[in-house]
Order: sequence, then C-alpha cells, then structure tokens
Amino acid sequence: MDKFILVSGTSNLKLSKMISDNLDIELVDTQLTKFANGEIFCEIQQSVRGIHVFYLQSTGHPVNDNLLELLITTDALKRASAASITVVMPHYGYSRQNKTTLPRTPITAKLIADLITTAGASRVITMDLHVNQIQGFFNIPFDNIYISPTFISYIKKVLRPKNPICIAPYSGGVERVRHYAKKLNCDLGIIDKRRTGQNIAKIMNIIGDVKGKECIIIDDMIDTAGTPMIACEKLKELGATKVYFFATHPILSGPAIERINNSKFLDQLIVTDTLTLSKEAAQINKLKVLSAAPLLSKAIFRTFKNESLSSLFL
Repeated sequence: MDKFILVSGTSNLKLSKMISDNLDIELVDTQLTKFANGEIFCEIQQSVRGIHVFYLQSTGHPVNDNLLELLITTDALKRASAASITVVMPHYGYSRQNKTTLPRTPITAKLIADLITTAGASRVITMDLHVNQIQGFFNIPFDNIYISPTFISYIKKVLRPKNPICIAPYSGGVERVRHYAKKLNCDLGIIDKRRTGQNIAKIMNIIGDVKGKECIIIDDMIDTAGTPMIACEKLKELGATKVYFFATHPILSGPAIERINNSKFLDQLIVTDTLTLSKEAAQINKLKVLSAAPLLSKAIFRTFKNESLSSLFL
C-alpha cells in the first residue's frame, strides 16, 4: 500500500488542517454526533479498508469527551478494516497521573494506554510527554516527538538572549531542559518546588545563579499558571533581567489567564497549538503561539515511509 489517509477528530481541527495542507492530503470526513443522552456516535465517511490511517486527535478541554471520541473513532476505524491505525495525539491527557503518590490512587496514564491499545491503535505518536515512563505503558510502537527544534529556533532567531540560562521548573524536568542548555550553550538552573496538593506547589529554592541573566523556563505544559508566575517573580527578585516561559501544551485552565495577564515579572509566554486556545487565552498580550504542525507532519510522513524520527529533534 503506497498511500495513507488523515482522519481528524474535533478537538483541534485547525492543527489537523495545517498538517493536511503540509502533507497535501485531504482530511477524511468523520461524522460525529451525540444521542440525546450524550453518547457519541461515529461514522467514517469513506472506505478505509486496507489503508494506513493517521488519526489526529488531541485531548484538550473537554478532556473526557475528546478522549472518548478518540477511543470510539479508533474502534470504528478498526472495524472498517484499516490496514493500520496510527493515533496522533499531540497532547496526552491524564499524563500527570503516571504513578501512585498516595495510597489507593490510580495510574490513569497507564489506563489510557490500555484503552487506546484495546480500541485498536497500531501505533501512537505524541509530543512532549510529561514523563518518558509513559512510553513503557504501551505494548505497541510509541513515538514521543520533541518540540525543541521549534523552540530553539525561536530563541536563537527572535529572542536572541545575550546571557541566557535555561531553567527546569521542577527536578523531573532537568533532562528535558539539559537538552536546551546544550543546544544554546548556556548554564542550567533548577526550581526546587514541593507540591502540596493538586495544582498547588510551593517554591522552596532556586538552584543556579540567575543574576543579570535572561531566564528561559521550559516545561511540557502550563495549566493554572500559579507556580510559573511565582517562579517568574522569584527569578526577577534574584536579579534575572528577563524571564521567558516555554510550554508545549497550553492547558490554561481556571485562573491561568488572569494570572498571566496580571504578572509584572513574565516577559513572554511561548506555547504551541497542540491544544486549541479559548478566545480569552488567545488574547493574552504576552502570548506567542508557535505551530507544531511542521514537526508532526514530518513525523507522520516518516512513520509511513518507515524512516527515522529521532533525527527530527536530536
């Protein structure tokens, strides 16, 4: 089979259309409707028998609806005899629930992996996982694409920091940020924070000298923006000249928009379009959105051609 098709979910149609344009392949029409009680019904509008399918669906707000849509559409594609089904989910929902931190709590990221596999996925492609261990939850091929080439290009060509330092927002993010520090040939700092509850954390210390430097904080997501804005304040108090916050997945829930708009210490928030922004979020005056479509398009094409993906970001 020398061709593949793109099927898009409803969670991020704009990104799906950009990927479609990049690959010069039309999106297959998927009819998704809801019964009166809210149950989702899916009907693929053309034959996929014997064809390699790349199904594009992120898991942004509303997370549970989009996740169930992903599972139902994958099942529909499997029952329609697709040759293979590669689920392209730019943002992996529930990724923060990847281990048991308290007694009698679930590992929901593993549950999601089992559900996607059972639904019929042959392979999964995602972007900037919260933790790499999630890859081990799957017994099918799994590719984690890094947005680093896009972010690094923006830093070098647009921000052009004179005395940069890359900052890991928590100890678990050091490996990700070390890659950026190496590419930018700069020092690495770490924010020591302690989580006291869901979406609640307290910054205890800043490891590294940030005085007179432009701080580049790099994270996989930004949710309620509480800790990030406090981090910006702490860095400025310690003498940082500028603070930029890079986050691949702009969840931006709850008071996030208000916190970002009110921050006097954040110079710019840079995110990608892996998740659809609300109208209010899109109007944040310090916000810059970079597209993940070019990298995801290349990943899809190389996957189909059985070519290397690591060369895209290493």
